[in-house]
Amino acid sequence: MWEPMGDGKKIISLADNNILLWDLQESSAKAVLSSSAALEGKGQLKFTSGRWSPHHNCTQIATANDTTVRGWDTRSMRQIYCIENAHGQLVRDLDFNPNKQYYLASCGDDCKVKFWDTRNVTEPVKTLEEHSHWVWNVRYNHSHDQLILTGSSDSRVILSNMVSISSEPFGHMVDDDELSDQEEQHQEEKIKEPLQDSVIATYEEHEDSVYAVEWSSADPWLFASLSYDGRLVINRVPRALKYHILL
Repeated sequence: MWEPMGDGKKIISLADNNILLWDLQESSAKAVLSSSAALEGKGQLKFTSGRWSPHHNCTQIATANDTTVRGWDTRSMRQIYCIENAHGQLVRDLDFNPNKQYYLASCGDDCKVKFWDTRNVTEPVKTLEEHSHWVWNVRYNHSHDQLILTGSSDSRVILSNMVSISSEPFGHMVDDDELSDQEEQHQEEKIKEPLQDSVIATYEEHEDSVYAVEWSSADPWLFASLSYDGRLVINRVPRALKYHILL
């Protein structure tokens, strides 16, 4: 994993039960191992995935091994939080909310997607149970963090609107100076309506397990999914929802 911000001179690699932090400062041709840490204890001590947080000056990463999710400080390579039994079965993937610094999403073989506040990891903030088989991927939209993509061995890609735990739980806020009287009245009516978490769309173009989903880095409304059937499918967020978020 490349450092998400900064000059791209740091890389984290996960190998079996080791976390390795590499530094490219000295030479772009050679990576220098600057620090490392190892998982210790009982159970399956092998990392399945990891994610570098874009927050906290890029000093935190999250890792998954077996059913546990752990947070690490890259400066000391020490554990800063641990979510034991985060999922009933293997944890497959993690992703950080790009706009809310303590929010982390996880998914796994128990068919669930869970959302955590890393300051209090006793219970998930929210749980999604829309898939019927292992969930391989979870991805936050880079610009609109209420939009969540998941891909699963049930051959489906699900786009969810998790607005209640997003950075804009009351919808997109507009400066009063930008609104006419009529628009202002409409905006007030909109704010009074409670926004609900929901599944926006289920995509069933794949004929086999979906192993990867990813948002476009150039267009916030575009996403791709990749399946064992050899098919790469590109989709767009439904236009009606796009305008509901923007207006």
